[in-house]
Amino acid sequence: MDVKNVINGSYGSVWVDNELWGEVDSFSATVNIDYEDVNIAGSLATHKKQTGWNGTGSMTVKKVNSRVAKKAANAVKNGIVPRMKVVGKLADPDALGVERVALYDVTFDSFILMNFEQKTTITNEIPFAFSDYDLVDTI
Repeated sequence: MDVKNVINGSYGSVWVDNELWGEVDSFSATVNIDYEDVNIAGSLATHKKQTGWNGTGSMTVKKVNSRVAKKAANAVKNGIVPRMKVVGKLADPDALGVERVALYDVTFDSFILMNFEQKTTITNEIPFAFSDYDLVDTI
């Protein structure tokens, strides 16, 4: 392994509905596989059969504006779930290439209306779910 190919997360970026969110500090998207246990005669092992999947993730953003609250607050209050497209990209110029994933039908699990702490820069954690994805670029 060549150490220069280890990807530096500082080159990560996120777009929400085609708008660059430059204040994102961290981003993670995970596919969780749903299984049902299957027992087979003559085997002491518990086997697994995939029955579905679900997508979860989170991003941490620096508090620069009210972007998240504006996107979700009024809609949720009126019974409407905002659904978004989110694209995450890692493009370390010293590594082997670019990795990019597109997430579809993204919904926020929660959002912060306001928080603060004296003598502290503010970040907000935004958990989300998604129901479709594409690996756009891989390394």
